[in-house]
Amino acid sequence: MKRIILHIDVNNAFLSWTAVDKLRHGESVDIRNRYAVIGGDEESRRGIVVAKSNLCKTRGVTTGESLYMARKKCPYLEVYPANHKLYKVFSNQMYEYLLQYTNLIERYSIDECFLDYTYSIQLFGDPKSVAYKIKDDIKKKFGFTVNVGIGNNKLQAKMASDFSKPDKVHTLFDEEVKTKMWPLPIGELFMLGKSSAAKLKEMDIKTIGELANTDINILIKKFKSHGKLMWEFANGIDNSEVSYQERDAKSISASTVLPYNYSSREECFKILKSLSLEVGRKLRDSSMYAKNVSIWIKYSNFIKVSKQTVLDNRIHTDQDIYKYSCLLFDKLWDKENYIRGLCVGVGNLSNNNDRQLSLFEMDNINKKNEVIDDKLQKALDKIRNKYGDDKIIYADMIKKKKEN
Repeated sequence: MKRIILHIDVNNAFLSWTAVDKLRHGESVDIRNRYAVIGGDEESRRGIVVAKSNLCKTRGVTTGESLYMARKKCPYLEVYPANHKLYKVFSNQMYEYLLQYTNLIERYSIDECFLDYTYSIQLFGDPKSVAYKIKDDIKKKFGFTVNVGIGNNKLQAKMASDFSKPDKVHTLFDEEVKTKMWPLPIGELFMLGKSSAAKLKEMDIKTIGELANTDINILIKKFKSHGKLMWEFANGIDNSEVSYQERDAKSISASTVLPYNYSSREECFKILKSLSLEVGRKLRDSSMYAKNVSIWIKYSNFIKVSKQTVLDNRIHTDQDIYKYSCLLFDKLWDKENYIRGLCVGVGNLSNNNDRQLSLFEMDNINKKNEVIDDKLQKALDKIRNKYGDDKIIYADMIKKKKEN
């Protein structure tokens, strides 16, 4: 049985979600129909365009350029700040809706999901009809539009969802690759960066079809392992699975999809810190201690890698979880790939803290036989529970804020 994969992609997500939220709170004007962008701090001159309206696009405004340059092209530009908490709410609403069709859902990014629909056909019928229903339901229920791509693998579904926007359904099955994908310019192939596209053009390879028919050995010699990947993608080949989260009663984890491709260690460590705080709280709320820590990294090319470490002593503090998460990240991270998702987890749980104390720790025990680090963690939790998570910030995070 051939796989059937759906890719749901929110159209202009950050701007759309901001617009919907404003309309729900009484705004009379839809900023999607104005010269509006989502961007960073304009006063610092370090803000960039994260999302733009179609009207801005007609004025030449591009995603990723500075707000300073965008305003030169469009003097009447309206700039709205990013609100990632709001985006997460909308993303979760969409995810919960999609679960009615299958639990095999990969949250590829905050505004994109892959669904393995293969075994749902018997329940819900023709995938194209269901894709139209999903598209129309999301628009009606939540107020924003999506594109839905359908294919026999993730690469095909992803490419199909990008064919034309907004509010569309497209297919790209095995038998359609030659007619629908091969005529496209080489730069439109998923996962092909500008640098690689320029090198291919120098080799007189200008379309996806020309790349698909190039000798794979020539590509591997020129681009190494990436040459094999681009040849396979050009031929519509992708064997990666839809990577979904299973719940494991013997472990606790927290994960996130990132708002854009991350490429710096500092950015990722900030996310690992946040996830470690979440996992630590869940662990202590359950009165549990963990004997191992794990992380996984999801790259932009669909590849997901993981690593774990078994500890000598059980842990349950945020700082311990964060420390081991960072060590695992440094061992696992492939600097050549962009990161789209991160997860921190703990396992081998127990209600007993069968901890072998070192001589140093023996000097740091209070009258209740608590290690001072554990007592500090309890104090931190008490403050957070009473006043909120944002009332305590670790020193290394303050430093990063000042540097930014």
